[in-house]
Amino acid sequence: MFVKVCGLSTPESVQEAVDSGADAVGFVLTASPREVTPEQVHVLLPLVPEGVHAVGVFRHETAADAVAIARKAGLTWVQLHGHRTADDVKTVHDAGMRLIRAATMGASVEEFGDLGEDLFLIDAAAPGSGEAWDYESVQEKGLDDRKWLLAGGLEPGNVAFAATAAGAWGVDVSSGVEASRGVKDLAKIRAFVEAAKA
Repeated sequence: MFVKVCGLSTPESVQEAVDSGADAVGFVLTASPREVTPEQVHVLLPLVPEGVHAVGVFRHETAADAVAIARKAGLTWVQLHGHRTADDVKTVHDAGMRLIRAATMGASVEEFGDLGEDLFLIDAAAPGSGEAWDYESVQEKGLDDRKWLLAGGLEPGNVAFAATAAGAWGVDVSSGVEASRGVKDLAKIRAFVEAAKA
C-alpha cells in the first residue's frame, strides 16, 4: 500500500512520516491552514530521503504557476486539485516533473478519465472536511488498472477498511493525523502508516 502523508510543515512531522515508512510527503503551497512557503520546504527537504516522493500541493494555481512554485521549493512532484486538462498534465511533464491529479467524488465523468498523470487521487465530495464517506462507491469509477490514491476522512482507525472497500492502490492523509487543524500529531502519523501498510 502506497502511503502519502500530506500537509506537513515541521521537521518533526516530516521525520515521523519518513521514519514510519511513508512513500510520499506533501507540502501545501496554496492557501490553507497547512500552507507553507517554498523557503520552508527548502529547509524540510533534506529530511526526505531518496525514494520518498516530496510533493507540492496546489489548488487554484495554473499548472505553469504550480510548476514555477514547485521548482522554487526544490520539488519534482506536483499535485493539482480542481478541474484540469491534458494540457495541464503536459505542462507539468514538459517541466520534467511528475504529477498527481486530484478529483473529487462529485466531479464529472470526464475528470475520472486518464489524462496521462503519474498518479490519480480521489478525494471526498467535500475535500478537507475530514469526514468519512462511502468509500465502496469508488469501485463504480472503473479504476482497477490505474495507480490511484484514496483520500478524504481517512484516519488510523478506518484506513484499512476504506482502502479495501475502495480497492485503492494507495492512500493520502492530512486532517486524519492532526491534533488540531494544521497541527500534526506524531503518534497518529505513525499509527496511520502502520495501519495502512498492515
